[in-house]
Amino acid sequence: MYAVQYITIVIVLALMVYVLGRYGRKEFEWGDFLFWEALLLGLLIVAIFPLEIANEIKHILGLGRGLDALFVISIGLAYILMFRVYLAVDKTEREITELTRKIAMELEEINKRLEKIEKNL
Repeated sequence: MYAVQYITIVIVLALMVYVLGRYGRKEFEWGDFLFWEALLLGLLIVAIFPLEIANEIKHILGLGRGLDALFVISIGLAYILMFRVYLAVDKTEREITELTRKIAMELEEINKRLEKIEKNL
């Protein structure tokens, strides 16, 4: 194995422990925990057997070089992650809009009540 493989294995294992710790502190939901652990496990397997996996993917996708196959898979995974981030941001924006509307309506109601109280005084 090359030095970069050892470095990658150490980093991926550290990230797996980090994700496990965040799940233990209830910062991750079960689905997020499984997603990240599966992704990191896949990276760990690729770090241990890069040539074998690259050649197998190369044959499946019909590409000329194994490294091209890893790049294609990496780009695909990057798009999936970007889509997940987009969905999370979109959901958060919708929740913020909903909360802002509720607060605005409650504030308007409070202002009307205060005006009534001021008129009665």
